[in-house]
Amino acid sequence: MTLPASVDAVIDALAAENYVCDRRLATALFLALKLRRPLFLEGEPGVGKTELAKTLAAALQTALLRVQCYEGLDVAQTAYEWNVARQMVEIRLAEAAHAIHDAADRDRLAHSLYSRAMLIERPLLQALTQPRSPVLLIDELDRADEPFDAFLLEVLAENQITIPELGPIKASAPPITIITSNRTREIHDALKRRCLYHWVEFPDVERELDIVRRKAPGASERLYRQVVEFVQRMRGLDLFKAPGVAETIDWTNALVALNAMRLDPATVHDTLGVLLKYQDDIARMGGGDTQKILDELRARALLD
Repeated sequence: MTLPASVDAVIDALAAENYVCDRRLATALFLALKLRRPLFLEGEPGVGKTELAKTLAAALQTALLRVQCYEGLDVAQTAYEWNVARQMVEIRLAEAAHAIHDAADRDRLAHSLYSRAMLIERPLLQALTQPRSPVLLIDELDRADEPFDAFLLEVLAENQITIPELGPIKASAPPITIITSNRTREIHDALKRRCLYHWVEFPDVERELDIVRRKAPGASERLYRQVVEFVQRMRGLDLFKAPGVAETIDWTNALVALNAMRLDPATVHDTLGVLLKYQDDIARMGGGDTQKILDELRARALLD
């Protein structure tokens, strides 16, 4: 696996996979690769944090291992667990064969029960045992409980996991680790110190246009411009959840599916559920904000 040799090479490698990356984010990613440090990404939902990890794995032609975080996540679901069913079979086979006669036999059986062969590897441990560096995505860490932050410290700092029965298992090819957070809670400072940090902003108009053209083919250039300008203005409103780039792409695809040639009040009203996920936001847009934005676009000659 050959890592990009410069920030421009990072931008080009991601662009080849249809990911449009600004220079600040590309610099953070280049430094994370060069310094072999985890990259911690925060930002609003839908700005492309998760997609960056997927695209990086595709660009580097390496495996993507993902830990999707949620409340109650524990070591057995993310790192490893013992194959209890197989252990029980081994015990019964030993008993049936009358193979346990003394303390030495019991010790040998106990040792075999807690060997690597009995270990079920989950994504964190899998990331440390790959022959070539995978991309390890720890997605939406803020959804996990705070104790999980502490568990990750050894993985991030030492590229290893210590299993009490076996000792430390260290990576021969350290993973490329990307952690994402939507900032629904603060992540522990000790974890952040082990990472490079970047806040992922919403893209400007021209970059979002480039993204939507790549991800939602089939629209006219006029419709692309109208959609992006409309969404950019929506983000300036006091909405409970502003639409992300993912919603812009979905909306464009929806309008293409409806054979829409341009934005008009009726079309926007009928498709707001693609952009917005809360009824209060939809009600607000139906209360006059939609027409106000359309009037602004018309004043700029972006609408007929």
